[in-house]
Amino acid sequence: MSERRRVLGGGRPSDRYTVLGAGAAALGLTAVLYTQLTPFDGILGFVVIAYTLFLLFYALLVSFEERGPAVRDRIASAVVHSIGFLLLLVLGFIIGFILYRGFPALRHLNFYSSDMGRAGPLSPLTEGGVYHAVIGSLEQISLALLGTVPLGIGCALFLSETRGRFTRIVRTVTEAMTALPSIVAGLFVYAMVILGLGVNKSGFAASLALSVMMLPIIIRASDVVLRLVPGTLREASLALGASRWRTVWHVVLPTARSGLATSVILGTARGIGETSPVLLTAGMSFAVNYDPLSGPQVSLPLQTFSMVKSPMRDMVTRGFGTAAVLLVLVLILFVVARIVGGRPAGHLTAGQRRRRTRASARDLLRFDERRRRSLDIEREDGHV
Repeated sequence: MSERRRVLGGGRPSDRYTVLGAGAAALGLTAVLYTQLTPFDGILGFVVIAYTLFLLFYALLVSFEERGPAVRDRIASAVVHSIGFLLLLVLGFIIGFILYRGFPALRHLNFYSSDMGRAGPLSPLTEGGVYHAVIGSLEQISLALLGTVPLGIGCALFLSETRGRFTRIVRTVTEAMTALPSIVAGLFVYAMVILGLGVNKSGFAASLALSVMMLPIIIRASDVVLRLVPGTLREASLALGASRWRTVWHVVLPTARSGLATSVILGTARGIGETSPVLLTAGMSFAVNYDPLSGPQVSLPLQTFSMVKSPMRDMVTRGFGTAAVLLVLVLILFVVARIVGGRPAGHLTAGQRRRRTRASARDLLRFDERRRRSLDIEREDGHV
């Protein structure tokens, strides 16, 4: 008789009944405490007491079937799952609240195709929009990424592929810059670029301030990803005669491509939601400005900040709508970054496979030509 295969994934029916029983007992006892035995009130206290009782009842029910280590493991698992559920609940509440408050503005097409140049605080929602803020955010974050991505990945390669005293200094400075307040980055660019060099407030100045915020995030995340690449891959490449540069370009970077895309995403998320650096360096404009090198240029977070603090109800609604557009824009950027860099190492696109096939065919022809030349030389020397 063959032994029955044990299923490791999922849970047993008794585990689900234990969770349901502990939850029902906790809710019932908490309701009795609140309505019959104590003068407690308030939803927050009810949730805290119910959750504490749930853990106690859950530990008691599990102890009927399991021993001490298993009981502690189940309690820890319940706490971890509760924290994850709480985070998802908070995130869902934030997104839902923003969409709910901004929906009266989001349902109008002019909100996406017009700016606030001819709309005032008393204008209805059928006038004005966020087009100028979308253009400003895209231009500013694009200019910031043009500088931070090569610098950040290059610095991460320096930290991961080299060893020395200077490497420690760079890593220490990078770790310290990750905690840099955004207002300090904005003041730095404002003092050095706007006041020092006489450059006017513009989207380019804002992109420099965003670069200061994004660069240490990309460096640290990329450094961690590159150090996870197995050293045996580097050793195998060097043993085959490849140089250090070719090893980095053809082995290290393709292996860490997905992780590097994640590091760029983290840096983009830090930069695209900043408000104070943009306020100090880009100024404020209610009209669209396509030129990031000249004139004030507003971004989506800055417009959200300026509208939400307005006493007018329609302006507050526009502010929440702007925040919703920012959420969608960030989601689109994340999806594009995942598509570009999320492919695992060794998985090639159709175009890459065709280029690899053509390169292999050229190499084969070159090898055959060298072999024929070697045979001709041996025949001329009389060895064959």
